[in-house]
Amino acid sequence: MQNRFAVLVVSIFGVVAQAMAGDTVIAWPPGWQVEPIPSQAGSEVIRQRAVKLDAKGDPAMVVELSQSPIEAGHLVNVAGVVLEMRKAVQKNFSQDGYQSACTRVKASTLNEVPAAETTCTITLNGGHVITQTLVAAAGAHKAWALSYAGTPAGYQANEGAVLEIRGSLVLDAEQ
Repeated sequence: MQNRFAVLVVSIFGVVAQAMAGDTVIAWPPGWQVEPIPSQAGSEVIRQRAVKLDAKGDPAMVVELSQSPIEAGHLVNVAGVVLEMRKAVQKNFSQDGYQSACTRVKASTLNEVPAAETTCTITLNGGHVITQTLVAAAGAHKAWALSYAGTPAGYQANEGAVLEIRGSLVLDAEQ
């Protein structure tokens, strides 16, 4: 089950990575393994990811933040972005036989930047296998997508640390 979680999380983050470039700073707490994500040639998208392992060395929680530039004068509908992220996650899971139920998209913040978010419960054969939260935020020139997912126990055990990570983000929203 843990290996399936790792494969699913990797595929989730591949889908969710379309967010919005600049000088975002993440203070990863001790015990999180930061995974380098190579930049694609010509892309201004910046992605950062870290994994928290459980006592057996399996992924318990994965956090990823993407940042991209916004074209001058473009207004980002962050609730719409979260809806699209949610649709992509649900579609990908359903192709592998999983079911998902997500909360309504609600207003939120990513640090102090206005955002929207939803949390999804992913099940297989009626058993809860993953909890994932999707967040999108936008400033005048940059936008961000934050996703964090974990096993039910991993999500519960690490949610406080993830909320601290969210609160400590330094988003360069004004550039």
